[in-house]
Amino acid sequence: MELDRFDRQLLHLVQQDSAQTAERLAEQVPLSPSAIQRRLKKLRENGVILRDTAIVDPAAAGRPTLYLVSLEVETERPELQKPLHQWLAAEECIQQAFYVTGQADYRLIVSAPDTQTFDAIMERLVRDNPHVKRFSTNVALKIIKQSLALPLL
Repeated sequence: MELDRFDRQLLHLVQQDSAQTAERLAEQVPLSPSAIQRRLKKLRENGVILRDTAIVDPAAAGRPTLYLVSLEVETERPELQKPLHQWLAAEECIQQAFYVTGQADYRLIVSAPDTQTFDAIMERLVRDNPHVKRFSTNVALKIIKQSLALPLL
């Protein structure tokens, strides 16, 4: 799907606040509310908008600590990667997981209410995925920016 300037404007706005009504969006994009609804529907149907979600303050939700994990595996064979990818995708505490280049094979962002919970998650990760060689962890001291918004304008 090719995006025109109206699609880009709409995507920019709904990334900031997906709860905006079509009427409110129409005040910012020179289209009618019904045209905006049709475009948003098309963007969802074509997989441009993957889902609508809320950004929750981790501290207010009882998860004040974020862990940034670098994960190394013994081998990157596809038959071993697939179960690991499924495990990472299914684990609720893992907010984001990236297969990356460089010294580590994966980078994870993990949210846990405390270090005991984090340790338990990592123990399960290593136990359930025996080709995981090692991991190292950094604790986020302060969240400076938290966003999944893509710059589109």
